[in-house]
Amino acid sequence: MYKLDIPLDYKEAAALEGRRNAELQRQSRVFNARVRTIGVDLQAVKEQEKERRMMEEMERRREAAFDADMVRQDKIGQLLAARREADAKAVNKAELEFRKTHQNPDQRREWDLNDPESLLKDVPARVSDDDPRCTVSTIQKLEGEDLNNKARKKLQGEQQREWAKQQMKEKADAKARESHAEHLYQQKAKELDQRACELAKAEDECRKAIQRSHADYNKAMKDEIANQKELARQRDLDDNATEISNNIYGDLLTENPLAARSAFGAHRVVPDRWKGMSPEQLERIRKEQENQREEAARLAAEEAARDKEWERQTLANARAALLREREQDRLRRDLNKQGVDENMRLAEEQKAHQEFLNTEVYTNEPTAAYFMQFNTNSR
Repeated sequence: MYKLDIPLDYKEAAALEGRRNAELQRQSRVFNARVRTIGVDLQAVKEQEKERRMMEEMERRREAAFDADMVRQDKIGQLLAARREADAKAVNKAELEFRKTHQNPDQRREWDLNDPESLLKDVPARVSDDDPRCTVSTIQKLEGEDLNNKARKKLQGEQQREWAKQQMKEKADAKARESHAEHLYQQKAKELDQRACELAKAEDECRKAIQRSHADYNKAMKDEIANQKELARQRDLDDNATEISNNIYGDLLTENPLAARSAFGAHRVVPDRWKGMSPEQLERIRKEQENQREEAARLAAEEAARDKEWERQTLANARAALLREREQDRLRRDLNKQGVDENMRLAEEQKAHQEFLNTEVYTNEPTAAYFMQFNTNSR
């Protein structure tokens, strides 16, 4: 009924899976209080900038090496193309020479039928006794006739000598062509070997150049790391020396009394730095204590007089408060009665309103699944 074998779009599925994984990683960072940070780590940003520059420099050198390798490959391809073109030209030239030498029109089997000068080359019905056209049916030659016996034998001898010479010449020509072809083959093989050596040499030089660039880069990185370690060691030595000097000449070991002064006022001291009070300070403290005793005696006399006055006012206030309390109790009873009546009325109204909400308004009560849909992503 429905077509269910629909092919999946793998590219879209891969993109969706990538976004899903990125969202899960972002949630793990955002929802994890240990990992989440607020603000910018300047030192980490500087380190990242430095690493990015190093990666860009490495990528630039890598691209330069790839470019040099690509140029070398292009040169090799050009040389191979030139070799193939030269081989094709040599094959075509040999084929043309073979056709000129061994495939002329007059060497074809049906040339006598297509020869435009066939009438000019035509001969009489009988040329000689050994004419192959003079068969029995032609009645051009009878048995026993041998008119050109001597000439025929002489011609046959000459013909045999010519054949022998021609065969010797053909053998010599064939041997010369074979020697020439062997010489050309050796020259071509030598040229190809020389080109292969040149290509191998160029490839070796390019590989050595790449290796030298890698070695220089590794050496530069090694020197930079060594310099950083030396700077860190020197910085630690300077910090240690500074700390030792501060401890030796500091206020703790020299017991400087000015070190006990607090930053919150001249009258305050730092407890862990204080070495004790001076005689002037002790005398001022004794005078201050005597003044405090006199002030305390005066304040005690004033407090006794104030207590007597408060006791008198307390009795008067107690009588007035008793009268006010009785009046407030009467008012409170009236208010409590009114409040009870009002609360009963409000309770009835609230009960009716709650029943209306439960039966008419809140008919779809949210479940746990409704609350689980919140706070599920980091956006």
